[in-house]
Amino acid sequence: MFGSAHVRIRAFAIVAAITLAMCLASCARHQPVTVGFIYDNDETTPYSYSFFLAQEALQETYGSDVNILLYSNVLDEDVADTAKRLSDRGCQIIFTNSYGDMMGLARDYPDIQFCQVSNEVNEDGGVPKNYHTFKGEIYQARYLSGVVAGLKLQQMIEQGKVDKSKATVGFVAAYPYPEVISGYTSFILGVRSVVDTATLKVKYANAWNNYALEKSLATELLDEGCSIISQHTDTIGPAVACEEYYAREVYHVGYNVDMTDVAPHVSITSARIDWSPYLVDAVKAIMTGKRIEDVVSATEHPFNDMSGGLKEGWVELTPLNEALLPDGTDKMVEQVSAEVGDGTRQVFFGPYKGVNPQDPKDTIDLTVPFFENENSSVPSFNYLLDGIVTIEE
Repeated sequence: MFGSAHVRIRAFAIVAAITLAMCLASCARHQPVTVGFIYDNDETTPYSYSFFLAQEALQETYGSDVNILLYSNVLDEDVADTAKRLSDRGCQIIFTNSYGDMMGLARDYPDIQFCQVSNEVNEDGGVPKNYHTFKGEIYQARYLSGVVAGLKLQQMIEQGKVDKSKATVGFVAAYPYPEVISGYTSFILGVRSVVDTATLKVKYANAWNNYALEKSLATELLDEGCSIISQHTDTIGPAVACEEYYAREVYHVGYNVDMTDVAPHVSITSARIDWSPYLVDAVKAIMTGKRIEDVVSATEHPFNDMSGGLKEGWVELTPLNEALLPDGTDKMVEQVSAEVGDGTRQVFFGPYKGVNPQDPKDTIDLTVPFFENENSSVPSFNYLLDGIVTIEE
């Protein structure tokens, strides 16, 4: 009888241990992942707002399984200190759209994953396993937005509103960086795939976020005869400038967000990065205890770096303003998107030559395709196309 009772006690103990283990595992599974965000601005600027939209998608995907902590309007030089505060508050993963230094902090907090919008990675000394970079291959969406602009420009030519031999579009650019040059070059190549005489005028703001200056530069481009304006800056200034000129019939292609709310008479579409695929999968990796790059569905580059384009849903156009666009624009966008996404249409390709603005001896011939984002999420095309792109002072 004693032996039987002993067996029953042992059996009960085993069941209790298993039950406790299951409870602990269940509690661990349902413990929210604490996610930190650091923004260089806030939701009032298109760039940070596009990131905020991805943050909302993350919250909608996981609900109470994530706990989000947020710091906005953080200067680049304050990013590391802010990330440290988030680390000390229990974040398991931290995202930033800033270009401040976070790699050094990753070494100090090896159990926390630090994910930063594409940054130049210096591999000297190695990249920590818990430091990651990511960015959408925006040149693809830029090209697609250029096709839309080209279709509108062609319609204006056919209506006699624009002289084809003088067809000019404008671009308000932040800085003469490869990322920006890559963007406006892919834009004009998209335009020229429809109107082969089109040229591009570029004005640099030498700032990312200066509403008044961006608006002023767009106005100058309009006064110089540009029919369509696009931008690689962080405010709605160029869109508002075009809206104020709408009676003269000009149009605008935005960046980061849909700008039809501030420019309903002129905004035809915007090119944007959708950050949510990376954010959602990166947090999933934390939840499942896996390496981020093994969970995210995109192209992996060296040093824990990832990028994705149209095919992966990482970049896109905002809804077309069909009331302003010629019939068939939607079908053309669908066709070109598929071709660019699967590689049957190359963006940086054609009867063009260019020169590096920082080194006149460095030239390129695009009769041989240039493959952007081939080895990094950081855009690297850094050439001005001869006779096609003009920098306006």
